[in-house]
Amino acid sequence: MATDYDAPRNTSDESSDDSIEELKSRREDKGGSAVDLDAEAVEGIELPGADLSGEELTVRVLPLQQDEFTCMTCFLVHHRTQLAGQDKNGQPICRDCS
Repeated sequence: MATDYDAPRNTSDESSDDSIEELKSRREDKGGSAVDLDAEAVEGIELPGADLSGEELTVRVLPLQQDEFTCMTCFLVHHRTQLAGQDKNGQPICRDCS
């Protein structure tokens, strides 16, 4: 069944006649629910900001190739086909930064 969202809302519900005190008491009654956690499912999750000072990363760094340049605006390494020119100081700039 299609819903007409432009039609006026039906305000004849019983909830519109409730006082603020009744609404607060209903909210407090529902607030006692507990959350069930599966300890095994949560065990493998790492939270952001975790202490990784003891971890060692291994990354293979390649030197700048002959057909590459480093843009002096964004400091990314690009292929020579992305070279747009040079800035006022004679430094290479990529097409994205020009």
